[in-house]
Amino acid sequence: MRLGCPCHDENSGNLFRSGKLQRRDPFQETRPGSHTMRIVCGLLAILVLLPGCRQEPVEEIHAPVANEADVPYPIEIPPGSWPWWRGAERNNVVTEEVVDFQWSSQPNVAWSAKIQGLGHSSPIVVGDKVLVTTADEKQETKSLLCYETATGKPLWTRAIHQGGFMRTHQKNSQASATPASDGKHVFTAFMVKDSLYVTAVDLAGQIVWQKEAGPFHSQHGYGSSPVIYGSVVIVLADSAGPGFLAALRRDTGEIVWRVSRDNEPSYGTPFLTKIAGTPQILVGGTGHTISYNPDDGEEIWRAKGPAVTTANTPNAAGDIVISSGGYPQNGVLGVLADGKGDVTSSKIAWEARERIYVPSPLVANGKVFAVNDEGIGLCYDAVSGERLARKRIGGKFSASLTLYGEQMLTPDEQGTMHVFNANEEFGEIASFRLEGDGFASPVFAGGKLFWRTSTHLYCLAPGTPSP
Repeated sequence: MRLGCPCHDENSGNLFRSGKLQRRDPFQETRPGSHTMRIVCGLLAILVLLPGCRQEPVEEIHAPVANEADVPYPIEIPPGSWPWWRGAERNNVVTEEVVDFQWSSQPNVAWSAKIQGLGHSSPIVVGDKVLVTTADEKQETKSLLCYETATGKPLWTRAIHQGGFMRTHQKNSQASATPASDGKHVFTAFMVKDSLYVTAVDLAGQIVWQKEAGPFHSQHGYGSSPVIYGSVVIVLADSAGPGFLAALRRDTGEIVWRVSRDNEPSYGTPFLTKIAGTPQILVGGTGHTISYNPDDGEEIWRAKGPAVTTANTPNAAGDIVISSGGYPQNGVLGVLADGKGDVTSSKIAWEARERIYVPSPLVANGKVFAVNDEGIGLCYDAVSGERLARKRIGGKFSASLTLYGEQMLTPDEQGTMHVFNANEEFGEIASFRLEGDGFASPVFAGGKLFWRTSTHLYCLAPGTPSP
């Protein structure tokens, strides 16, 4: 999103506490009756609800670890690509050569394409193709769309699922998970009929395989994007039912490993990185920040906090993991990633109490940046956690900051793109508005900016707009 993701905030609450979304007790008395009957009905209601509160964990799978050499094709990403959520380094930092876009209120739109349906996923770019997911509520289809990067010409549309739509929050969509590509296939993750499905599609638009990764019980929908590592694609399914983290082979979809997680809904994407000298996949939510070994899913360490529910992606500054959350607690943690087991009392380097819930934190120049959900620009020293800035930007935000050279970009939910200097002053260089709401994060590839709004896919090029 972030990713634009479901917003489980104080106003919405959960399905059993909020006014608007509250589920009516099926045993609530609707006509006069005896006191005894009311007691009996109350006891029956408790007996019915208890099994749902004690759902069994998902069945774990511990298969032999697959090596990348086991897959008949390697990960080969063409130059000038943005292959998955948050870019090549998975941190929303543009690594290619920076060009001058001459930001203004009138950007140079190279092309735009109307998107049928709705989705909050960000686009990805694989060579000369830009791909994005969408969901059509009327047709009840969930699809992967492919366009030509140079012109915006539609190349193909592949329906991934028909029907099976599940409940989502009003700020979520049926297509919020950003796809990921290994250079040959594109992987999508969708919730369908109480399950999480992963699908591999080739770059010609043909489905290669589709597998059920495990059960998924929706409270406010799904928002976690697939992560590619070695021979596998890794997916997270924190839900109101049994949660899990699973790895599927890139070539066949076979589940290599699957480990259970607590029954707490969260919506963020894991962060894969090599930190403290070892590969780790870092996951927030369920009241803990947890590090897993991406080879076998075994837990390496965990720290309590920052929140039960998260909807963003952790980050790292050196050997410090930056993790944030926003329901029911607010908080940001800096955790040293070189520990084992429960490191709550030994490895938490710093913590802050501000709310950074849906937008993911950005790390740059030894600092942690975010424009949080409520439109507050925040900046911390990445090592000490000292707050360096807290500035009102205005508006509501679900997308994440992207670093492009010395500038940071992010849209607000109303669809205004903000361009800031990448320092604690949050000096705004420019802002511009295109059609549609802004829940997806901007991405850069091949010297162009690709941005998906609620209505269009846009390609912006350097230079001033044509008359």
